[in-house]
Amino acid sequence: MIGKPVIGILGGIGSGKSTVAGCFSELGCAVIDADVMAHAVLDEPDVLEAMAGRWGDEMLDAAGLVDRGRIAERVFDSQKELDFLNQLVHPRVLERAGVMINACQVDLSVRGIVLDMPLLLEVGWEKKCDFLVFVDCSEDKKWQRIAKNAKIDIEQLKKRENFQISLDKKKQKAHYAIDNNSNKSDIAEQIAQIFSKMMGGSQ
Repeated sequence: MIGKPVIGILGGIGSGKSTVAGCFSELGCAVIDADVMAHAVLDEPDVLEAMAGRWGDEMLDAAGLVDRGRIAERVFDSQKELDFLNQLVHPRVLERAGVMINACQVDLSVRGIVLDMPLLLEVGWEKKCDFLVFVDCSEDKKWQRIAKNAKIDIEQLKKRENFQISLDKKKQKAHYAIDNNSNKSDIAEQIAQIFSKMMGGSQ
């Protein structure tokens, strides 16, 4: 490992990856959130133009920005349409993530770099990570977390999962696993122990 550790977070939808990333942040890590970057990319003029050109202006809201609900309905019913969206968005997100990683490596206040990237394995970015951490939780806990977010359509989430690498394969790829079935203090303790190991025991 050269420089600060780059840590990739793996897990299913609703497993609590963002909570885990937040715990790493409390230990001095910078968190690169791919979802935030992807949302910003979707509203870029040339991306909007490409989506409207393929799917029509009904994919845009009254303000002329992307209607994410309609886009999701379109792409998660078709591998072809999902591939189109991914080819449009992913290169831009990955380019920005790369710039942020480089900036974090020279930032003296940053101890580690966490990639909170839902499709990390799918886009091959595990190769850029020194460590992979799998966030494990029960199906009951997962759906409890998802149900708390009224904006999320559960049927749509199930469709999304069908386009992702299986959780078993993600877990096999990971260097560490976190049990996210309890409270945040327990999770934070697990992460502190894992991060200490990553740093060679020097906390």
